[in-house]
Amino acid sequence: MKKILGLLLAVFVLVGVMSTSALADAAKGQKYYLKYMKKSTGINGGQFAAKHTQAEWKELFASDGVKFIETYSVEFPNAADFLKGDKFKKYMGDISDFLINFASDSGNVPSC
Repeated sequence: MKKILGLLLAVFVLVGVMSTSALADAAKGQKYYLKYMKKSTGINGGQFAAKHTQAEWKELFASDGVKFIETYSVEFPNAADFLKGDKFKKYMGDISDFLINFASDSGNVPSC
């Protein structure tokens, strides 16, 4: 009985650790915005995040960010290569989390 409970506890801990590492991170998203998007958009992260509310950002990033990519590739042609590339797909979750966390209705202000 002790072995079964121990094994069950170990499984729950393992699942908990794995699920938290899979979540997006706003701090990483801020770094990725600064590194890959700030220069090509010409605006800082706070101004970019304030373009929309949290709900609007979520809608733009729904369906693998298709609306976000379409909208901002046209608005910022210098960012189009990054937005349509593999790096954006890799970092999209973190960038999305950053933008949602610092949206115009969030009350948060980033330091970039």
